Amino acid sequence: MRGITPGAGGTQNLARAIGERRAKELILSGVPFSASEAETWGLVNRVLPPEHVMEATLAIANRIAGNGPLAVRQVKQAIHRDLQMSLADGLAFEIEAYNRLVPTEDRREGVLAFNERRKPNFQGR
Repeated sequence: MRGITPGAGGTQNLARAIGERRAKELILSGVPFSASEAETWGLVNRVLPPEHVMEATLAIANRIAGNGPLAVRQVKQAIHRDLQMSLADGLAFEIEAYNRLVPTEDRREGVLAFNERRKPNFQGR
């Protein structure tokens, strides 16, 4: 440390990602860490050789893009908001997110496609 604290949410985001104790150790000591340590701690999802990064990124992006867009949006919002709430409030928010999707065409299509063992054709409705 150089007489200043991390800015731009550094203390908040790091502690949420890797836990309070490890965040304190890293921020207060300034000790460098490796990519494999970051992966082990959950700071990054995976470590790949540079030549495989784009391929792996596009593969997971395509898989996510193949899901129902309304459901993807609700899940992203629920996970983000739930981390800012108590567990009870987060569970209530999750139920609300689920209920928002019940009347959608995409939910019906997803269930039908599952039952018919085929790939769903989501329309975002």
